[in-house]
Amino acid sequence: QVQLVESGGGLVQAGGSLRLSCAATGSFFAINVMGWYRQAPGNQRDLVATIASSGITNYATSVKDRFTISRDHAKSTVTLQMNSLKPEDTGFYYCNAAVWITRTNFKSGNWGQGTRVTVSS
Repeated sequence: QVQLVESGGGLVQAGGSLRLSCAATGSFFAINVMGWYRQAPGNQRDLVATIASSGITNYATSVKDRFTISRDHAKSTVTLQMNSLKPEDTGFYYCNAAVWITRTNFKSGNWGQGTRVTVSS
């Protein structure tokens, strides 16, 4: 139905920048909300940022003013620009999408495989 493929993780020094991208592929009618979540070792998966189809964004307090989420509706992609990275930003970053599979079939909880981000001090 819908597959999410992330790219762009890696190793960066504190203060540096990384850009994560996620592409939604497969068969679906429309995408509602897309977002990024992260999971540090031993921790739960927490929201980083989301963006609705209207363009309204939501950020975790810890990343406001440092991260920017954007999406390309035509390409079904979502991007997370991460600046001024801190060691506490380290973790696996997962793309998430809430999708209308058909006009009447809505499915949330679609996840990518995750991409690792490591910020060294």
